[in-house]
Amino acid sequence: MISIKKAEKILASIPVRPALEAESIHGTLNRILGQDIRSEIDMPPFNKSAMDGYALNADDKSDRFRILEVIPAGVIPLQKIGAGQCAKIMTGGVVPEGANRVVKREVTIEEEGYMRIVGEDPTMNICFRGEDVRTGDVLLRKGTWIGPSEIGVVASMGLSRVLVYKRPIVGILVTGSELVAPGKPLEPGRIYDSNSYSLRSQVESMGGIAESAGIVLDSQDGIRSALDGLLASCDLVILSGGVSAGDFDYVPGILKKIGFKLHFEKLAIKPGKPTVFATRGDAVVFGVPGNPVSTFVIFEVFVKPFLYRMMGHDYYPEIIQGKMATDFRRKQSSRSAYIPVRHQKALVEILPYHGSAHFHALTRANGLLCVPEGENKIAKGSLVDVRSIQ
Repeated sequence: MISIKKAEKILASIPVRPALEAESIHGTLNRILGQDIRSEIDMPPFNKSAMDGYALNADDKSDRFRILEVIPAGVIPLQKIGAGQCAKIMTGGVVPEGANRVVKREVTIEEEGYMRIVGEDPTMNICFRGEDVRTGDVLLRKGTWIGPSEIGVVASMGLSRVLVYKRPIVGILVTGSELVAPGKPLEPGRIYDSNSYSLRSQVESMGGIAESAGIVLDSQDGIRSALDGLLASCDLVILSGGVSAGDFDYVPGILKKIGFKLHFEKLAIKPGKPTVFATRGDAVVFGVPGNPVSTFVIFEVFVKPFLYRMMGHDYYPEIIQGKMATDFRRKQSSRSAYIPVRHQKALVEILPYHGSAHFHALTRANGLLCVPEGENKIAKGSLVDVRSIQ
């Protein structure tokens, strides 16, 4: 049995080879950027009005200003501003030569082709050329996760296609003769399969492609056949169930038989102790316990960072600090424990949780509290770090 830190070091030592592809910006949401995005223009590319108003020279103290022209957004000014002159300008319009200030419309009066300032407006109301971005600036770094704002940045540079890392194909194999697919009648002694669906959702939420082999009965031949099929088409395979030490836990033995190196088989973690990580050349397999909370936690803590690395991204979970709303105690402290919690307004609430089969506990949780190995109590009011799962 190895520690969480030791397992993380092992995972980090495994080489990965992220591949690149060109993609339309419409298809880059939740992808990982495969190139630096450098600006080839100043932003804004010209002195731009930040208001509807009148462009003039800030040093001009005239009582009134003759309006030379009207400048809508997207139209190049025709006139140069001189003493006692201004141009009526719309938000986003190009500030004309000779002007260095825009007086907002609300403090002016326009009459008979002239404008008078009748109120206070201390701001310049101009977005000056290059004040946001200079030509050559790096706007987004290679390895950046692409969200809506990143897509906006790419589009603002005039790029219609960018290099992104290919989405890994993740095979999902759920074992258990007691499992029944949702939508079918539930016979005595059987339970519905939830891990296929939660794992698929976890993979897809981070931009991966999930390929499911469905439910596989507890047989060596069946598991091996399904595993071989997934290994032929997937970059990584997650097996749920069959990894412990019971009579029907065949996964570790099958992996060894087909030439995989098992880097670890047991972790000092709760839930998720019987977790397997194995490689054979470029093939990667995680074997996770069948209890739903165990499956969820192991994915969040170990599988997700590894998958992101396969996508060219260094993933760091969001850690939120808060105070314990109540005391926490546990009887056994030989393993680090991840406890479903809810953090809100700097308070960390321990939720009702009955163990690794209690998947419903996660529906109210927005974080996981890690209770370190050897620690069996945390006092109310103590500062703790919570790993966000939302």
